[in-house]
Amino acid sequence: MLNNELKLNTKLFNEDVEQIPIRQGFGEGLVIAGDENKNVIGLCADLNESTKMNLFAEKYPERFIQVGVAEQNLATVASGMAAMGKIPFISSYAMFSPGRNWEQIRTTIAYNDRPVKIIGSHAGISVGPDGGTHQAIEDIAIMRVLPNMIVLSPCDAIEAKKATIATAKIDKPVYIRLLREKTPIITTEETPFEIGKAKVFFAPPMKAQVGIIATGALVYNAILAAQRFAQKGISVKVLNIASIRPLDFEAIINLAKESGALVSVEEHQIVGGLGSAIAEVLVQNYPVPMELIGVHDKFGQSGTPEELIEHYGMSVSHIERAVEKVIERKN
Repeated sequence: MLNNELKLNTKLFNEDVEQIPIRQGFGEGLVIAGDENKNVIGLCADLNESTKMNLFAEKYPERFIQVGVAEQNLATVASGMAAMGKIPFISSYAMFSPGRNWEQIRTTIAYNDRPVKIIGSHAGISVGPDGGTHQAIEDIAIMRVLPNMIVLSPCDAIEAKKATIATAKIDKPVYIRLLREKTPIITTEETPFEIGKAKVFFAPPMKAQVGIIATGALVYNAILAAQRFAQKGISVKVLNIASIRPLDFEAIINLAKESGALVSVEEHQIVGGLGSAIAEVLVQNYPVPMELIGVHDKFGQSGTPEELIEHYGMSVSHIERAVEKVIERKN
C-alpha cells in the first residue's frame, strides 16, 4: 500500500491519474530557484522549450545565455561563471550533455568542483521515435563515476521541481536526469525530498518478501507491480531512489535484510546504472539474490515509448516476472 507518511498522490491508481512531463518540474523549479537567489543563471544549447528552460529565460532574460549548438562551450562557460560566484544551470538533451561534452564536464566542472547544475533532458528510451542515437541510456553510468558529482533521477515532475530547488542551494556539481514524456504524478507538494535519502513509496503491512528499488519514471511501473502482488497476498516493498549519488546505503541494506531479495528497475543500461550501484553496496555489506530490470547491452531504436518499454523488458509484467524469479532464487 502507498506509504501514507509520505503524503503521496492518492489518485495514483486511477486510470485518469494526472500526467506531466518530468522536465516541466525542472523548468518550474528553476524559476523558483531564480526567485530565491539572484546568482542563479541559465544556459542552454538551443533547446529552451524542449528542456523547459524557456520558463526561466522568459522571466529572467538578463540572466539567461543562449550558447547555441555547442555543448562543450556550454559546460566550460558555465564552469567559468561558477568560478565567479554564479550558480549556473545548463540544459540540453542528455545524449549531448553529458553525452557530447563529458570531457569538459569532467575537467572544468567536476575536477574543479564547480557548482554547475547539468540538466540532461530526454533521457532513456522513452523519447521513442527519436531513435537510438538520441536515447541516452548510458548517462547515469558516465556521471556517477565522476568524483564530486551528485546524480539525481526524479520520479515525477513534482520531485524534479524539488530537486532543482535543492541543488541551487548546495555548492557542488550536480547532474539531474529528466524524461520527455508525460508521466504519472506519484508525489505531492507535501512529500519530503532530500538529496542522499531514499523513500519507501509502497509498503504492505507485512514483512517484505521482495524489495523493488526503482528510479525515475519507472517507479510508477514498480508500484503497479507491487500492487498486483499485494492483491495476491505477496508482500513487495518499493523504494524510490531519486538520489543515485550520494546513494542511501542504509535504506538499501535495511531493505535487503528485511526482504532477502531485491529487484532494481531503471530506464538505463543495467551496466553502470542504478542496479550496478545497488550491487556494489550489497556485495560489500549484505549480499542477497538480485534481478536487474533495464536495458541489457543493447542500443535503442525508433518506436513509441510504450512499445520500447515493453520490447526492452521494463514493463509491469517484466518487473513481476523478475520478482517471481528472485523469490525462487531466494527459496
